[in-house]
Amino acid sequence: MKSSNFLKYTALLVFAIAIGFFAYMVNASKALSYLSHDPKACINCHVMNTQYATWQHSSHARDVGCIDCHLPRDNMVNKYIAKARDGYNHSVAFTFNTYKNAIKISDDGAKRVQENCISCHASLTSQMVKNADANHNYDDPSVATGRRCWECHKGVPHGKVRGLTTTPNNLGVKEVQ
Repeated sequence: MKSSNFLKYTALLVFAIAIGFFAYMVNASKALSYLSHDPKACINCHVMNTQYATWQHSSHARDVGCIDCHLPRDNMVNKYIAKARDGYNHSVAFTFNTYKNAIKISDDGAKRVQENCISCHASLTSQMVKNADANHNYDDPSVATGRRCWECHKGVPHGKVRGLTTTPNNLGVKEVQ
């Protein structure tokens, strides 16, 4: 009887410690911030500081956040599936320190960004298609270049990184207000 109570209390204690550890990890990793629309969630990992800093100084920073470009916009299910998949891949890469010095967008992520560029700038892109040239004809495969919007317009969402002082937080750069 006493060993049965001991096992119950031990199991309860182990369970409580596990719950406490889980709550600590959720808090320490700012896990709930990833459910928000706030671009600061993207700099929870120091790896993304330069992307955040360059976006912050772009024209997109006024109205467009990270997820507006980098996640699907067709429906909530696809958005959260992509968010979960990207979050998992990012957390594994960050945990095991497998990020490269220059972060490269995945093929799936590049496809989403391209679709979102065209979607957000629909009136502009439709005008470009009407006045089609070799660089802006999205519909005619005979003249399509296969280029993505940011290959020419890279400085718009993420400008040039000039050095480590362009990163916020730990390097003394203040937030743009």
